[in-house]
Amino acid sequence: MDSIFKPEGRITRRRYLVMFIIFYFINILCLMIMWDSFQTQSWALFSGSGIVLIASICVLLVQAIKRLHDIGLDWKYAIYLLIPPPINFIGFIWLAAKKGQDAENKYGPNPRKTDLF
Repeated sequence: MDSIFKPEGRITRRRYLVMFIIFYFINILCLMIMWDSFQTQSWALFSGSGIVLIASICVLLVQAIKRLHDIGLDWKYAIYLLIPPPINFIGFIWLAAKKGQDAENKYGPNPRKTDLF
C-alpha cells in the first residue's frame, strides 16, 4: 500500500474521495476548535489544533498531487488548491470527478488495477 505522505504515483477517484472527505472534515473540525479556543483564550489547544490543521492540509495536497498524476497533469497545478475556499473546494471536487487516464502514464501504472478499495 502506498504511503499517504508520498506524492509519487497515482490514486483512483474513489480513494481520493475517501481521503478528501476524511481530511476535509478534520480541517473543518480543527477550524471550529481553533475558533472556540481563540474565544476562550486557550492557547495550547489553539496551537495544537493549528498544527493538526496544517498537517491535514499537507496530506490533502499530497493526495491532490497523486490525483493530478492520475489525470496526467504535473504537481504544479496543486498550487491552485492553496487559494482560499470556496475556490479550492471546487478544485478538490473537480479532481474527484475527473476521470483518470486508462493506460500507464509517466507517473505510474493505472491504479484501478491495483487499488484495494
